[in-house]
Amino acid sequence: MQEAFGGILNIFLILIFLVIVEGILAFTVSYTKAFRMKNYVIATIEQYEGSGCFDDSGQSACMQRIQNRAAHINYRPTVKINCPYGQESIANLFCANPDGVSCASEGENSTQYRCYRIVTQVDINFPIVNKIMGLEFFQVSGETRTIRKPS
Repeated sequence: MQEAFGGILNIFLILIFLVIVEGILAFTVSYTKAFRMKNYVIATIEQYEGSGCFDDSGQSACMQRIQNRAAHINYRPTVKINCPYGQESIANLFCANPDGVSCASEGENSTQYRCYRIVTQVDINFPIVNKIMGLEFFQVSGETRTIRKPS
């Protein structure tokens, strides 16, 4: 009878190990998706120079490209993105300040040059861990290069 309990304990430990390994792999895949999405949003905003990239309706060419890329890499945050102060959620895909922030160097007119800070959410849909830890704080952020606004 004692050998039976030893076998059950071994199976239980193996199952716990497998759950932990699968959780780490799931987090890695989700983090990679969020990182790729952030890079693509930054590249698209720089390409379109911020024009039409913050349209929630999805009618602009910039926003359509961002939404198509999100669908292509299967990036869909299940929870509402917790945007940092001063930023707003754009189509629940990323956070940004639509007006940008001044990032002019010395001697340049600060109203003509803008930078956009982009934040994407790492989506962890692991119910047990979400209930215990509330993992909504894993975010990936980055900034665009300096963009000159048209006159």
